[in-house]
Amino acid sequence: MSKSNAHEGQPQPLIAPRATRSLTGSVRVPGDKSISHRALIFGALATGKTTITGLLEAEDVLNTAKAVTALGAAATKTGDTWTVLGRGTGGLKQPDAPIDFGNSGTGTRLMMGVVAGHDITVTMTGDASLSRRPMGRVLKPLRQMGLLTHENCDTLPLTVQGSAHLVPIEYVLPVPSAQVKSAILIAGLMAAGETTVVEKEPTRDHTERMLRYFGANVETEVKSGLTRITVHGDAELEGRDVVVPGDPSSAAFLICAALLVPGSDVTVQGALVNETRTGLYTTLLEMGADITFENRREEGGEPVADLRARHSKLKGVHVPADRAPSMIDEYPVLAAVAGFAQGDTRMDGLAELKVKESDRLAATAAGLEVNGVRTTVDGDTLIVHGTGQVRGSGTVATHLDHRIAMAFLTMGLASEKPVTVDDTAMIATSFPSFRDLMERLGATYAEA
Repeated sequence: MSKSNAHEGQPQPLIAPRATRSLTGSVRVPGDKSISHRALIFGALATGKTTITGLLEAEDVLNTAKAVTALGAAATKTGDTWTVLGRGTGGLKQPDAPIDFGNSGTGTRLMMGVVAGHDITVTMTGDASLSRRPMGRVLKPLRQMGLLTHENCDTLPLTVQGSAHLVPIEYVLPVPSAQVKSAILIAGLMAAGETTVVEKEPTRDHTERMLRYFGANVETEVKSGLTRITVHGDAELEGRDVVVPGDPSSAAFLICAALLVPGSDVTVQGALVNETRTGLYTTLLEMGADITFENRREEGGEPVADLRARHSKLKGVHVPADRAPSMIDEYPVLAAVAGFAQGDTRMDGLAELKVKESDRLAATAAGLEVNGVRTTVDGDTLIVHGTGQVRGSGTVATHLDHRIAMAFLTMGLASEKPVTVDDTAMIATSFPSFRDLMERLGATYAEA
């Protein structure tokens, strides 16, 4: 699918000028990316039919839909509903050709767990950005369980060979990673016996929640500061109806824009508020943000709410390292917001940012500096020296990273002079309606 990855074509720069009016309105953001991937994958591993509404139709997720289809579990769309015809755990087939994951690290790593439990050989490829991202952390435990790799490397392209006789393991995560945890638990569904992942720091728990929803036996135990998640093997999943809540990482840009632009009052309906994903909102509230969680409810095993944000004066805060797993995708936009806060905002424990679609730590700091915001990077710590206002006028190098692009398109709405980002084509990987929703609320963007 290399041609449909827009970000491998011509760059699409965009200018974000200061908003001329307040941002107002109530909108719904696309479905959560993490849950969308998992709904397709668990639907493929279940018996019978799974229907999914609210699926995020972004490139990353569509590549996962193509992947499960290539493995024999047809994922198709009718109207607003997706249907997956599952083949049961261990029932997927050998694909006819390599599977292209585009830019999706999540799709790639979770599907490695899927392939591990099947007697099939799959060549996995991706775009230039994904091919630089390390896969060793997920391959190490899967190799212990019985996955073979044909190449002596830990980056794509990779040919992986699964096994119908996986060995269950107990694995202590060396660093917090929901993707590694999920790949092991998915493989554990198809192993004989119990597979356990031990976390020193809790990470997002969508896999555990959704596996239970599909009928798997998954136990979570917290003891002596460690979280033990155990899945019982030879599992049988049953097709389910899944409603995907709004993505909190996408909602973040709209909420942050409302905080920055004077007179704004914005509501994002039906957003996921799972506590393993709400670190940004905790931090913004500490900074003095006027954010309320309204109409709390539960959908498909996940807590959701309507998020309302109004323009706020913000102050700098210290964001502890242990909060990182619950907001790892939101640091770029938080850093952009911190430029408008009064005082320093210190963010610790950002090692994971260095191995995302880009080195997000370096890219975020550089984007701030070029727009007149002073930063300090010290190891895994980023300090943004906020002065209450941002000069703007700089051009941000996005490094093919959608979250860098959106963070600085948000910042430009309140900076004194326009902010330019060098490419926006890759925003389609996670939030194709970003510009449309921002403009619906009252923002304006200009072609560069």
